Amino acid sequence: MNMKRNSCTIGIVSSMLLLLVDQFAKYLAVTYLKGGNSIILIKGVFQLHYLENRGAAFGIMQGMRNWFVVGTVLMLALMLFIYWKSPMEKKFRWARFIIILLSAGALGNLIDRLRLNYVVDFFYFELIDFPIFNVADIYVSCGMVLLILFFLFYYKEEDIDRLLSLKKFKKKKSGA
Repeated sequence: MNMKRNSCTIGIVSSMLLLLVDQFAKYLAVTYLKGGNSIILIKGVFQLHYLENRGAAFGIMQGMRNWFVVGTVLMLALMLFIYWKSPMEKKFRWARFIIILLSAGALGNLIDRLRLNYVVDFFYFELIDFPIFNVADIYVSCGMVLLILFFLFYYKEEDIDRLLSLKKFKKKKSGA
């Protein structure tokens, strides 16, 4: 139980540190970029450009704030449950790290939605006209890429069952 408590403490502290980086970057974006003051870092390639995103990734589902808030809270609850239930074996450290990334990203954008009714975005790859994004989006994107890679190539089906506590559920269900 002590290992579990230490892991949870590390998870909370890590998520909060990542969240602080995200919120500080957004504070800087509002302070220095809001009002059209884009900063070109590499001409024609990459710039910092302020955008108020009232939708999801790539600006889809504009104006559906309540749906995003409820969905994010439910996903956070699920991730916290999986984190708490994950075995304390070395093999599952990556799963816990991925949950930390996803949680920090989700919380960063949730705070914006609750506080501002939109998400502050500011990274813009002009060269490929990629949608403008923020630090929290980077956490979520990296977390999802890692999640897919680890679930495809590292974790076996029984590992996933253990991580999601499905093994106990299957035994109880089949025994009933």
